Formats: sequence, C-alpha cells, structure tokens
Amino acid sequence: MTATDLPANPYPTASSDVPFNATLAASINNPSICDSKLDGSFAEINWQAPWLCHLNQLGYISKAITRLSGLNNEPAQTDKLENIPDIIAKVLNTALQQQADNSQQPLPQTKPAHNNEAQTLRFVSQNALPEGEAYESFIGTTGNIPTRDNLHDLFNGSIWLTFPKTKALLNYYHMLEIEQQGIGASRGRVRDTITVFDENGAVLVTADPSIGEALINFDWQGSLVSTRAKWDDPKQPNKHSQAAVYIFGHALLEQLIQPRKPLCAHSIVINVAPDFFALSASERMQYLDDNVADYIDKLLSQEDVTPRQLAPLPILGVPHFWAENASPSFYDDNHVFRNGRRRKK
Repeated sequence: MTATDLPANPYPTASSDVPFNATLAASINNPSICDSKLDGSFAEINWQAPWLCHLNQLGYISKAITRLSGLNNEPAQTDKLENIPDIIAKVLNTALQQQADNSQQPLPQTKPAHNNEAQTLRFVSQNALPEGEAYESFIGTTGNIPTRDNLHDLFNGSIWLTFPKTKALLNYYHMLEIEQQGIGASRGRVRDTITVFDENGAVLVTADPSIGEALINFDWQGSLVSTRAKWDDPKQPNKHSQAAVYIFGHALLEQLIQPRKPLCAHSIVINVAPDFFALSASERMQYLDDNVADYIDKLLSQEDVTPRQLAPLPILGVPHFWAENASPSFYDDNHVFRNGRRRKK
C-alpha cells in the first residue's frame, strides 16, 4: 500500500479527572540511582482517539503518562524524571492492581505450558530478562513481563490489561513452539500467526454475520459503507449497534500515534448476540477476552494455520474511527481498499 498521509488529527486531546496515583507521584519526588526517562513521543498520544476507548484503565494510564511526559517540559523536574527506574512498568502495575481491586478479582495469570505452574502476571524491568532466555519463555515461567520505557511496551501492557486471557494464550503457544522447534531464523507458521495478530491484530465483533463475511471477502461496501448505520461509535456506545472493531495489536496502536490511511490491521471476526452491545465497556472486554481466546485457541490448533487466515482491514476505514470516512468517497482509494484475495468456499 502506498504511504498516503491523512490530514491532521481531527480529534481533540485528552483530559481526565482520574486522580494521579499517589504511589507513583511519590516515586517522582524520591529519585533512585537508576536512570529512566520518557521521551517526547508519549506527549504525542491522543488519548481521545476512538481506537483507544476500549482499553482497560485508560483513564488512569492516560493521566499518569500525560503527567510524567509533561515533566520533560519542566526543567526543574527533569532530573527527577530521569532518575525514576522503569516508569512504564510502575504505571502498568498500578493499573493492573487497581483493575483487580475494582473488579474484586485476583490478578491475571499465565496459562501453564509443560510442567510449569500458573504465574501471577506483573510488569518488570527489561533488565530482568536473563541474557539468552526467550522473552515468551521468561513470561511463561515467571509471570514477569519485561517492559521498556517506550510506546511499544506501554501499548503492549495496555493490551495485557484488556485481554489478559488471550495474551496469556498467545504466550502459551509461543512456549509450545519454542519447546518443539527451538529458536531459529524462522519462527514457523504458528509463531508467525501469533506474532502478526499480537502486533497488528484487530477484532471485528458483529451481531450481523453478513458484515463479517463481507470483510473476509474484501467487500468494503458491504462491511464498512452501506452498513455504516449499524456500527457502534466508541465515543457514544449504542446498545442497538451491530458491529464494532477493537484493536488488539500493540504495534498497530503505536503506529496510530501518527494515523495514515494505508495502515492495515489483520483481523478476526467474532459473531455475537445483539445484547452484546448493551453491555458496559468492561463487560464487553471481559466477554471478548474469553471468546477471542477460544477463537485463537482453535485457530492455532490447526495444522495449516497461517497469517493469511487473518482478514486485512484498513483500520481508518472503520466507521467512526476517522472523520474523513464519513464520506463514501473515502473508500474509493484502490491502493488502500483493494479487491484482494477471495476466500474459497
């Protein structure tokens, strides 16, 4: 796809009345000897973007990151920020604990592979990953998720918060494949499929199966244009909606910091009953985490699984994701909305 840039972001910047966590605030005022710093890329996040609305703990995370990245612009505070180790891991751990407390549920765990036991998940410094040990194996055996102070790992952690069961399942399959195939130049079909979905995946949820079928068949009119009235608006959820997209891929979220029309997700379709859209945001995500995990489990169990079984979806074509797509002519760009392959009957 050609790199066609879109106009400047039409959505406003974020505001939040969620209190800034006292523990994290205290760490800013009590610097340690370790070095860490949030670069200016964090200040570019538009926390009001519709593709972020589904993320659990978004209010707290956005407030924390906005304040921490803002310290870069305050010379008197810069030395404090530079000396906070593993800022993103701290923010994510606080969000994870808050989420567990609010739901009165235990912290999420890994899915055990081989002879390992389930491990409680937590975010740790990238430096905790032993040299030579596979990232996925380390998570599976310890529950510790190595986390760097960058956008990529912030969004990765946000997806762990929102889809913990599915993320643990993907890690489980990574471990199985590593045990069988080892670590080599080629990951193989299973790990390739995991990686594409993990980095760039999206979930189309619909109560109208024809919308999902149209997407799989590259019928953009039938999936995104003529059905526009059926699509949920992330900023104004409607219980009468029949379709919505939720981004799973953390690399895709990172790329959407600078939205471009050619950005394309690799998606799965989850068919639901109409009452799904009457659920609260947190209830939707809990339901989806269970169902996406089941779907991916069956997908990765297939002997012939490949990333081609994930349906391409130009992500800014999702109704309500980008102001420009309110015009049907937005979809006339054949470089983005291609005819593509057709799935065999």
